[in-house]
Amino acid sequence: MTQDYLLLSFRLLGSLALLMYGMKTMSDALQKMAGPQLRHVLGAMTTNRFTGMLTGTLVTAAVQSSTATTVMTVSFVSAGLLTLAQAISVIMGANIGTTLTAWIMSAGFSFNITDFVYPVFFMAIILIYRKNHRVIGDFLFGIAFMFLGLGTLRQTGIDIHLGENEAVLAFFSSFDPNSFTTTLLFLLIGGVLTTCVQSSAAVMAITMILCSSGVLPIYQGIALVMGENIGTTVTSNIVALSAGTQARRAAFAHMFFNIFGVCWVLMVFRPFVDMVCSLVGYDVAMTKETAGQAAFLANAAKLSFVLAAFHTCFNLINTGILIWFIPQIERLVCHVIKQEKPDEEEDMRLQYISAGIMKTPEISVLQAQKEITLFGVRMQRMFGISCDLLAERNKEKFEKIFERIAKYEGISDNMELEIANYLEQVSDAHLSDETKWKIRLMLRQVSELESIGDSCYNLARTMKRRMQSNNDFTEKQYEQIHNMMKLTDESLTQMNHVIEGRREDQHIEETYRIEDNINELRDKLKADNIQAINDHEYDYSIGTMYIDLISECEKLGDYVVNVVQAKLGA
Repeated sequence: MTQDYLLLSFRLLGSLALLMYGMKTMSDALQKMAGPQLRHVLGAMTTNRFTGMLTGTLVTAAVQSSTATTVMTVSFVSAGLLTLAQAISVIMGANIGTTLTAWIMSAGFSFNITDFVYPVFFMAIILIYRKNHRVIGDFLFGIAFMFLGLGTLRQTGIDIHLGENEAVLAFFSSFDPNSFTTTLLFLLIGGVLTTCVQSSAAVMAITMILCSSGVLPIYQGIALVMGENIGTTVTSNIVALSAGTQARRAAFAHMFFNIFGVCWVLMVFRPFVDMVCSLVGYDVAMTKETAGQAAFLANAAKLSFVLAAFHTCFNLINTGILIWFIPQIERLVCHVIKQEKPDEEEDMRLQYISAGIMKTPEISVLQAQKEITLFGVRMQRMFGISCDLLAERNKEKFEKIFERIAKYEGISDNMELEIANYLEQVSDAHLSDETKWKIRLMLRQVSELESIGDSCYNLARTMKRRMQSNNDFTEKQYEQIHNMMKLTDESLTQMNHVIEGRREDQHIEETYRIEDNINELRDKLKADNIQAINDHEYDYSIGTMYIDLISECEKLGDYVVNVVQAKLGA
């Protein structure tokens, strides 16, 4: 008997693993098929709170992952494409969209679908080995695993005979179903379990098994579902601790949304649950003694639909209440989570991919691109500091600026390594050919951006050599160096404009035009420098340092062209 229960326990755990793996695979495949379109939808369809909520609902229902929707939304907030208020409305919609998962699971518990998944597995394997249809094969593979997990869960619940197990029945009957303390206890258990396993779907599946077998009363089951809603937000808040301010605010808004909902449901708990049960047609008052074993189990079989209906009603009503108070919620989260004061120097950490919340490769590419955009901005800032160094005459202030440039050079090395390592980890996943091509171009971009940082540092070192010598540039040399630096800064501005925009909306001609001007100026200044040395306007050593600065600026311009070419795939 002990061995039988052990095997059933392993079947239970294994089927939960199949369910979670199937949902993850299905979600990843859907995002591969529609990732760019979903990102554009999120960016375009959030003109007001209602379209934002609708967008969050549709996108989450499509990709079967509220986490993916939330992460995309947070990345847009961080990039300035969405306001925090718009993000809150999208997150509210994501809570509604994720209820579709509960309905899929309740359908899986209502009838045995295991026999139908094997043809789907067969079709999926064929499509996976056909390169052009690999993503569709992954999607079918995920669906098949998900329903196989659900079917195995259902059968395991039946085989365990929980409804006839006296020990299990005695354990749950020891809790007073009419006690508010019992409701709070099961709410806490649901939250803790979800936080531990980091999957509300898995806890929902366990709840459905316990309820549909007649072991767990519906009120305690609903309390577990409420706890799951809070537990899933605890996970996102823990992950967001190492992310930026806006990510933490969005995660906190998500938690506030669910905690508020749980609070008002607790105040009308019994009437609300009874209302949901009546909608589904479940008889709350029916007992095994009064109706008999068969009728009782038939009634209990509806409980999976009751749980799904409660989940949907809870999120619909909660959104209906809170959507009118989004400005107030925004002020609350901004008050609770203050904006971090930026360091006088640069923060060494990555801002978009350091939190590790990107679980989907296709969306991870978006996060990495945001980081590359920040990389480009930092390199232009580093060049600006190098320009400031040229005009500094005070040795003490000169050293401070030089140290700052050296720190930026370390930042550029660090960013290149971390972004490249991140992209390599992403590329290990099963990706579409287009995404693999994007990653190759992005790796080229970060390499060239790091070279820009090296050029800025070389400029600073040359200026330091000039400061340590007894010579100085002439007024004319200073003027020409400033002209070259102005052109170089113009090229960096154009580079960042290209990096920040969509590839199809950008052109490379302007970058080439600026690069031609830089090359022409360099050639002219080189020729003028030789003539000036021959005419003894200044000595050879200062002429060498002068032309080193001019050549380094021209070399930096070449790196800019390489970055733009990599961005545009030229």
